[in-house]
Amino acid sequence: MLFSAFAPIWALTGVGYLVARRGLLGPHAETVLGRFVFHVAMPAALFTMIARTPLERFANASVLAFAAGTALMMGLGAVLAGVVFGRGRGERTVGGMAAGYVNSANLGIPVALQVLGDATFVAPVVLLQVLVVTPVALTLLDAEGGRSGRRVRDLLALPLRNPILLAAGLGAAVSALHWRLPVELARSCELLGGAGVPTALVALGLSLHGRPPAEGRTPPAELCVLVTLKTVLQPLAAYAVGHWLLHLPAGQLRTVALFSALPTAQNVYTYAREYGVGKVLARDAVLWSTLTSMATLSVVSWLL
Repeated sequence: MLFSAFAPIWALTGVGYLVARRGLLGPHAETVLGRFVFHVAMPAALFTMIARTPLERFANASVLAFAAGTALMMGLGAVLAGVVFGRGRGERTVGGMAAGYVNSANLGIPVALQVLGDATFVAPVVLLQVLVVTPVALTLLDAEGGRSGRRVRDLLALPLRNPILLAAGLGAAVSALHWRLPVELARSCELLGGAGVPTALVALGLSLHGRPPAEGRTPPAELCVLVTLKTVLQPLAAYAVGHWLLHLPAGQLRTVALFSALPTAQNVYTYAREYGVGKVLARDAVLWSTLTSMATLSVVSWLL
């Protein structure tokens, strides 16, 4: 049942690998495509989506349960990356995102439709990740990922310098003011934003071919811990908070647990590549959590 949701992810990643193997786009293709996603396509997609989403969807008990699981896993992932696996400060942030930042849009939508028959929970999850999780993570990367010398005023100006944060902020403002985007602007952003997910997956596939020896692979023990945090412990944590603390009904518990079991988003790899920190860690977490989550999502759906 879930195969059709995962097939496009594997297919586009495979296309990227084959393109790199044939050398069709040249030696700098991964960098160029990655920058296109981060600076152009992803901001357009986020702006359009947030501008059209009522911010009221952000506040409900189900989102709180999901947020609690996300915070727990991201914090635990960051601590383990530093204390147990000796990662630097910037890599700890990437490790935290790999352990808790879910693939809510391009995978969450088809999974929700096929398993739940309803994808309305996608919007508040995306809002949480874009308006809360992403700004915190990118601020940490900006401060820690080789840029720790920035002054406070530079960090305060980060939303104006970071296209992801700027787009999210503008989209939230448009939504809060109940403005309706002009048709020409909305359509242009849709077309541009539509290129974000497939291009990010192709870039991910490009990164799998011809890796320099210095890049190597994520240690198996660390990768196993990250994937377990993401695909097993995050849904358990969200379920525990929703069941014992918030007393959510069964249908909402199933939705929260299912979304929490989604794999690491390819956005984590995009951010890691852009900031030049933890790129291999992010890439391997995205790939292996995606492979593993097909089984864990089926188990969650069956159990609940």
